[in-house]
Amino acid sequence: MTVFTIGYEGLDIDTFILLLAEHNIETVVDIRELPLSRKPGFSKKALTDVLNRSGFEYVHMADLGCPKLVRDRYREDGSWNRYAARFLKHLKTQRSAIYNLSGLVRRSNCALLCFEADFSFCHRSMVAAAVREHCGADIEHIAIADARTTNFAGSPPAFALVDRTG
Repeated sequence: MTVFTIGYEGLDIDTFILLLAEHNIETVVDIRELPLSRKPGFSKKALTDVLNRSGFEYVHMADLGCPKLVRDRYREDGSWNRYAARFLKHLKTQRSAIYNLSGLVRRSNCALLCFEADFSFCHRSMVAAAVREHCGADIEHIAIADARTTNFAGSPPAFALVDRTG
């Protein structure tokens, strides 16, 4: 059992769909709090439509998105360590959502979706780690640059060890 993650930064919708197919994804789980995008095809309605037409299921789990206050503070201070700590604090309040996501991961080949291309600087890594902790799923991050996956079954990414401040 594996939970995949993918960010659509730098992708067009056709390349995104191809990557999902290459990794045998069945369900895209959108974990953006607000599934809006200026990129064509990546807002909730358009994304749902293209995924469904392409044979994928779309599920939006807003509770696993990063709260606006946490996002805003990160924009202000640029500290990834503080962002990660704040998001993990929020994530601890979302046990029911993690339970539901873990059940979905058991039944379907899922990819957690967010914008950020670099999984190590995206909350989806933390959500995937919570799923692994709950149900033992392996984690594979679909790498955009080379269309391969990076497997972090044994250890989580070092998201809490890096500070992105200048």
